[in-house]
Amino acid sequence: MRHRLHGFFMKKLHVSGVSPEFYRDIELIVGLFSPKAKVVGEWEVADTLIHFEIGRGERIRAVVTLTDPNRDQAWHGTHERPAVDSASEKEGRKRIKHVANYALLQVLEEATGIRQPWGILTGVRPTKLLHRMRLDGFTPDAAAALLERDYRLMPFKIELLQEIVDRQTQVLPDLYELDREVSLYVGIPFCPTKCAYCTFPAYAIRGRNGSVEEFLAGLHEEMEAVGAWLKSRGLPVTTIYLGGGTPTSITVRQMDDLFVKMKTAIPGYEGVRELTVEAGRPDTLDGEKLDLLRRWKVDRISINPQSFEENTLKLIGRHHTVQETLEKYELARSMGLHNINMDLIIGLPGEGPDTFRQSLRMMEELKPESLTVHTLSFKRGSHMTRNPEKYKTADRDEITEMVNDARAWTHRMGYVPYYLYRQKNILGNQENVGYAFPGEESLYNIIIMEERQTIIGLGCGAVSKIIPPGTDRIHRFPNPKEPQAYIDICREHIREKLEALDRAYDVDAL
Repeated sequence: MRHRLHGFFMKKLHVSGVSPEFYRDIELIVGLFSPKAKVVGEWEVADTLIHFEIGRGERIRAVVTLTDPNRDQAWHGTHERPAVDSASEKEGRKRIKHVANYALLQVLEEATGIRQPWGILTGVRPTKLLHRMRLDGFTPDAAAALLERDYRLMPFKIELLQEIVDRQTQVLPDLYELDREVSLYVGIPFCPTKCAYCTFPAYAIRGRNGSVEEFLAGLHEEMEAVGAWLKSRGLPVTTIYLGGGTPTSITVRQMDDLFVKMKTAIPGYEGVRELTVEAGRPDTLDGEKLDLLRRWKVDRISINPQSFEENTLKLIGRHHTVQETLEKYELARSMGLHNINMDLIIGLPGEGPDTFRQSLRMMEELKPESLTVHTLSFKRGSHMTRNPEKYKTADRDEITEMVNDARAWTHRMGYVPYYLYRQKNILGNQENVGYAFPGEESLYNIIIMEERQTIIGLGCGAVSKIIPPGTDRIHRFPNPKEPQAYIDICREHIREKLEALDRAYDVDAL
């Protein structure tokens, strides 16, 4: 009987036949099957041998041989595509890599018996690829055929992408022209506690009262400077998103002061299309804070259970109960907050399909306007990743079952998918999907995923993504992640950020 190669053995890869510039792509493709796979220099220490033969000419052809030296077995894969005469040297290399990746995926699927639903796509934003095809004039059928033939996507993932892209262009008809506006992300880096799976810049707020005040003073100063820059450029603000951490970790007075500063500093504040506050931790909410959000006309909040299992909440470090989530949700409803998002995470430790279906039954009673279904990702640096033996998660088939359950349940309940992103080391090589009742979609979530406009990040850990108008170039400008570092270099950092924005917007007279 022919042996199947398991991901456990694909940790140390020896690669031959291609230059080192291919190695990162190879690690990403093999990483779909074995997340910790790395290319090594000496074949003697490798547990997997990968050899490429690349043919160039009118057609580009890649032959891949995958060998398990411990069992003296080999698998072979071949793929070819026409070369493009007019392609630049960079585009030519990109096409060769594409062909090589396809052949490598093909042989890995044969060797492991695992079919990857997203084909050779390893990036965060597969919807961007489909948007680009639409802008290039592809019909939906032609785009679907290309995704299946050249990228090896499975049809049900293509269908999901098309549904999302259609929805996004309905919700934001001017999506492709938004580069003449900007959005703002405000990062508040404090939480009641740090969740086991989290790698966001989030610090336990207890005992940090002094640094919280200093941080907020710096944030106010940054907001004033960015607001003045926006006014000088005549740039409207599309959306504002307060995230973190958990913004509602700060006091009512501190939050009220922040809203006052936003209103006075941000030009055209009253015309902002959407204001969202991430109130994800129920243990940060009370009647006074919810009343403040209502009075400031916050359009959308998140109250995130992640799970409706008490034991799971304790294990992952969320110091609130299921009952507290339900009570705060009902309190928000009673106080007039009518666009509420909730998050669920597929694959939390100890949870399988039955547990997830129970969570969906709870959601059926609550009926939040939007529901984001995340698939657990083992993020580098998280407590969960550093201590994997403590956290047993569902297997690939169970993860797939839960993702399919979420898709079927949301369809039955009248939710539509409107944004999607993927992450490294995501369980089952699946995805995170935002669902909403039609008309309740988060504009910011669409904008951040499709990268059609500049998003200026303010506060701790916030990353500005600066996109010069009329281009698709992205310049990342991260703020310091640690509150004290942010406080120490706030003014210097503000100056450097405004200089970066000037450089981007001086290329085009607005």
